[in-house]
Amino acid sequence: MAQLIKLETTPDLVDQVWRALLDAICDGSLPPGARLTQEEIAEQLAVSRQPVLQALRLLKKDGLLMDAPGRGVCVSPLDGQHLLRIYQVRGALDALAADLAAQQRCQIDPQIIASGRQALKNGDIKAMLLADVRFHSAIYQASGNPLIEQSAQLHWAHIRRAMGAVLQVSSMRASIWDEHEAIAQAIARGDAQQARQLSASHSQEAGGNLARQLSRALGSTASLDPSLTLSHTPSPTVPGERT
Repeated sequence: MAQLIKLETTPDLVDQVWRALLDAICDGSLPPGARLTQEEIAEQLAVSRQPVLQALRLLKKDGLLMDAPGRGVCVSPLDGQHLLRIYQVRGALDALAADLAAQQRCQIDPQIIASGRQALKNGDIKAMLLADVRFHSAIYQASGNPLIEQSAQLHWAHIRRAMGAVLQVSSMRASIWDEHEAIAQAIARGDAQQARQLSASHSQEAGGNLARQLSRALGSTASLDPSLTLSHTPSPTVPGERT
């Protein structure tokens, strides 16, 4: 057999472009309505137009981009109603993941919670978003059911984007990491019922609070559809609004 030269592994270029654009959309560098063209993106990222075209198609498919009048695409507007619907699905997934993880008495890395508290203290929005995603991803993985994380990932880009927009004008409540820690503790001691309840409560309150703050941040006067309000009786163990 002929001797083959070992290939150097490099991240997929389309994925790199997609992630760069997604991060810019989520952190507000590319705000709603910002127009994008293949040529400009390719020039700024120093890549060819082909991976840019594919990345734009993926973002458009996910609803983060839409056709712009005339030519190119633009960043889609933020939608509080859509966000509530996303949190309805996320709440069910989070509760299931916490339940399954608790049945196995999984230990969630305390460093994730520590990094989240530190990011909050520093007011580092990007680090706050990263820590929040890491925490919930850790529970999805601890559940032992890979379909949970795969399903949740479909919506996390929209959640990250909404959180980023809100955090530009508001602060994340310190209680969020108390709530995360309470969920992690319930999972560690194997209390599946409490872990499920706390996770569902956390997600439901997060969706409602985030949608309300998003409407204020955007100066929206439209009221949210009452049928989508994610209300419940807050747990006395972890009071306060969630973001």
